[in-house]
Amino acid sequence: MHNNKPTKETHNEWNSNPNNFIWRFFYFNPKDNRLFPRKRIKELGWTINFANPNAAFLFIFIIAIVLMIR
Repeated sequence: MHNNKPTKETHNEWNSNPNNFIWRFFYFNPKDNRLFPRKRIKELGWTINFANPNAAFLFIFIIAIVLMIR
């Protein structure tokens, strides 16, 4: 059985590649199936992979929650 799961090194390469970031802020990598990858500076936490189809739903959900709290 062959494992197609990317290695930790591959994840690190994706996170350090500036081509995977739009305006240096939004992570967009269709090869990466993670919804919450690490930010370029790991100490700052995680970001959303906007290439993941679930990201749009999550983003709208977060905005809706913020608007309801206001």
